[in-house]
Amino acid sequence: MKNSRHFSPLDQLIATVDNGLRTVFGQPIVTERPNPASNIEEGELTSEQRKLAGRLMRINHAGEVSAQGLYQGQSITARLPEIRSEMERAALEENDHLAWCESRAKELGTHVSLMNPLWYMGSLTIGAIAGFAGDKWSLGFVVETEHQVVKHLDEHMAKITPKDEKSQAILQQMKEDEAHHATVALHAGGAELSLPVKGMMQLTSKIMTKTAYWI
Repeated sequence: MKNSRHFSPLDQLIATVDNGLRTVFGQPIVTERPNPASNIEEGELTSEQRKLAGRLMRINHAGEVSAQGLYQGQSITARLPEIRSEMERAALEENDHLAWCESRAKELGTHVSLMNPLWYMGSLTIGAIAGFAGDKWSLGFVVETEHQVVKHLDEHMAKITPKDEKSQAILQQMKEDEAHHATVALHAGGAELSLPVKGMMQLTSKIMTKTAYWI
């Protein structure tokens, strides 16, 4: 039987706070999917290769923190229940990426971004604003975001040595998931964003990636 429980604004607020704390400081709720790198042997990497891969995984982890904020913000302000459901499902799948990236970053001997609380709150605000603008614009924002993420993942996969099969496997699965999320949002009615909005999104993403590379 389908769950038809109605959540009050207070329920949604509590859920959002809980999700934020889990995302930034705790253990996010993940799906049943296994880590793509779990059955892959660690390659023989030089210290420089490990350092570069670690920093890139830190960037990807920061990106997933931002994705959580974005989807949570959109789910709060989405007008149609089915759109809210799509946002919540996508957020859950992004949690897998969050866990995989953090695990791999630690294996490579580095830490996740110290700026994660800022990335989350900023994206939560942006997501809520996009939701207020209307579901078609909210979904369009998802489409463009995921397209930009896929591009970043391609760049990272090209930079990480093929010997690092564990990192490559994680990024490949993330790429497939992000492309799927973009397709779902587009088919659900996502609108094409204007060039200035896309440009602002690219600028914001560049600031985050440059900062997360070092901090």
